[in-house]
Parts: sequence; C-alpha cells; structure tokens
Amino acid sequence: MQIDSVLEPLIAIRVSQYPNDCKNEFLLLGRSNVGKSSFINTLIERKNFARTSSKPGKTQTLNFYLVNDKFYLVDVPGYGFASVSKDTQKKFGIMIEDYLKTRENLRHVFLLIDYRHKPTEDDVLMYNFLKYYNLNVTIVATKYDKVPKNKRIKQDKLIKNTLDLKQDFVPWSTITKKGRSEILEIISKYIEEGDIE
Repeated sequence: MQIDSVLEPLIAIRVSQYPNDCKNEFLLLGRSNVGKSSFINTLIERKNFARTSSKPGKTQTLNFYLVNDKFYLVDVPGYGFASVSKDTQKKFGIMIEDYLKTRENLRHVFLLIDYRHKPTEDDVLMYNFLKYYNLNVTIVATKYDKVPKNKRIKQDKLIKNTLDLKQDFVPWSTITKKGRSEILEIISKYIEEGDIE
C-alpha cells in the first residue's frame, strides 16, 4: 500500500464528535512515551506530522487521521502517565473505553509496547482488556533497533511470556522502518474488504 494523502486529525473527546463517514478505523494504543507519534510518522512517511514530545501525556484527545481518504488511524492518550493528575487519567480511561465499546468502525488495534523493557503491568492489563472484548490486536514492539542483536532472543521470550502471547509480535523501528510493511499489510487486508455499511 502506498500512502498518498493524510489529513490533519479530526479531534474528538466524546462519541458525538467521532467521524460519521463509516470508514475503517485502526486504533493505536500504548503507554505514554512508547512512540505512537513516531509510529504514525513512519507509517505515513511524513516527518513531524504527528507531533512527538519528550513529555509524556501530550495527547489528550482522540485524534482521527484520515489516510488516502480510505481509513483512519486513531491515536488516543497514552496510559501510565505519571505526570498527569488522577482526574485526568480517569477522563482518559473513560474516553478510551467509550471508543472501544461503542465503535463499530474499529477493525484492528495496534498495541505498542517498548521492546527494550519487560511489558508493564499497564501493558498486560490493556492487552487482557482488549482480548476480553474480542478485539483484533497486534502487538507492536517499538524501539527494536535499540536492543543489541545478541539480546533479542531473550527479549522476545520475555515479551511473549509476560503477555502470554499466542502469536508473534511485530518488531518496529522508526530508524530502519522495520515492521512498516507488516502493519500496512494488516491494514490493506481490511481495506480490500471495503468500508462498513
């Protein structure tokens, strides 16, 4: 798949503000600072299109990026944000849960985790939450290039065991673009099936 066009995101904080054009949607989840903005920029091959920040908790809305006028990448607030108040965390949680429970356009979830570390308790909870709702999920392990080759087998095993993964995850690197073709292939499969009526 070639990415020809991406629009500035449609911003929503409640269900009534979601797009109503019935296009397929792909949700990006992950803890703060896992690299969701970099993931979007690499996937769509646009530098700094999604704003990256060294400060966790920068995304505070649901951002719907319309790609090729065919599908949306949906970026939501990261979880595990230490610098954000408990009230704000609760609002984020409700916002994300509302989306997950009500959105019929949602076709697939990409759950981003940091390859350098053992998946956090929040990562495990989120993965189990998604499985509970029978959502299609792909684990994407960001910052793959930061781990030396001789430590990757051990790291692979740690991630799979911690999440009790039954399938492979997608190693991801914004530097080498590793994983990009696999993610686009997953998206393409749904696009070929057409939009939701």
